[in-house]
Amino acid sequence: MQRLEGKVAIVTGGAKGMGEATVRLFVEHGARVVIGDIAEEQGMALARELGDAAVFCRMDVTTEEDWSKAVTVAESLGPLNVLVNNAGMVHMASILDTTREDFLRVMEVNQLSTFLGVRAVIDPMKAAGGGSIINISSIDGLHSCAGLGAYSASKWAVRGFTKAAAIELGQYGIRVNSVHPGGIFTEMGGKGVISEEDLNKSIYKDFPIPRTGQPEEVAYVTLFLATDEASYSTGSEFVADGGWFAGMRRPGMPCS
Repeated sequence: MQRLEGKVAIVTGGAKGMGEATVRLFVEHGARVVIGDIAEEQGMALARELGDAAVFCRMDVTTEEDWSKAVTVAESLGPLNVLVNNAGMVHMASILDTTREDFLRVMEVNQLSTFLGVRAVIDPMKAAGGGSIINISSIDGLHSCAGLGAYSASKWAVRGFTKAAAIELGQYGIRVNSVHPGGIFTEMGGKGVISEEDLNKSIYKDFPIPRTGQPEEVAYVTLFLATDEASYSTGSEFVADGGWFAGMRRPGMPCS
């Protein structure tokens, strides 16, 4: 069953990682997708592989001009129904070691881009009779930890903005939800620096699901929110974190 048949989507950060997994899954389920990314070589290669169902658009998500361009490309494929604000960056440093410029850059890429994207698609989605906006936040938009002050602040902001947008846009049939991945095995999650096996034996060994997540596991959550199956879900958080937010198994504590 093609759950997105006839729908047109924009996926930012769509050339690799969770974005690529989302693009592939959307195409598999019948959508036509604009791959928005600054990674031209990877984005163009993915579009060529997927054929007529995907178009690459070089896109700096922090600029209004590139958002306008992406919307124009999407509308050339049909009425715009879905936006996935997936592009993002991480910055790991103590508060004292985070400069003003560091902090503002993280907020610009992670949160300002989400605002610009939502604003850019409101009129096209109204014209289409409604739509679904999925903002990729993080488990660090639900809690935080030392060294992720700027990143966590940006992802909490995405979560809060998602709720405000949902309240404002629901009357037009536009749903807005946030997805909160935990540790996912992408470049941002350590791929290329540490092996998946070593991650599972160290960081994730005491998680309820004791392993790192895969991009496809987040993409399936995003797919659900993009479909009409999620027609009564808006302003909500959807978590894919292997149970991270629930808590950890502790050595010495009773466990079945």
